[in-house]
Amino acid sequence: MATVTSDIDIEAPISSVYNQWTQFEDFPAFMNGVDHVDQRTDGLLHWQVSIGGVEREFDARITEQQPDERIAWQSTNGPEQSGVVTFHRLDDDRTRVRLQLEWSPEGFVETIGSALQLDDAQIARDLGEFKRLIESNEFETGAWRGTIERAPDATGR
Repeated sequence: MATVTSDIDIEAPISSVYNQWTQFEDFPAFMNGVDHVDQRTDGLLHWQVSIGGVEREFDARITEQQPDERIAWQSTNGPEQSGVVTFHRLDDDRTRVRLQLEWSPEGFVETIGSALQLDDAQIARDLGEFKRLIESNEFETGAWRGTIERAPDATGR
């Protein structure tokens, strides 16, 4: 499994940043390689991506969603991946977004890209585009403030 962690500080209130991130179908506007995201239910997303000339489709289930705090997900088919994006209030008008992603590269191109840390660079660019989008708009384009509770782990917590 490859692991990518990146964060960025955004000049916007935490609720605006979180609200924009919940607009999953808008991800192609700032995520390079994401062709289409279809939100099928509150907790299920269908992704179409093209990365390094490889096209893939997969579903991802949101495993936890806490407004203004975190969104976690895990793929349910296709390429194996999971991750979490967290939102940290720096002050009334600044928010830090941290994205952590674990994924299993498939094939030569993805394996080499991961080894050269091209995935790290792409995630950082995507977060930069997200920052540019929300700071230039000065408002979020929508919001979903529902909660999805994390399933208890083996200890019952």
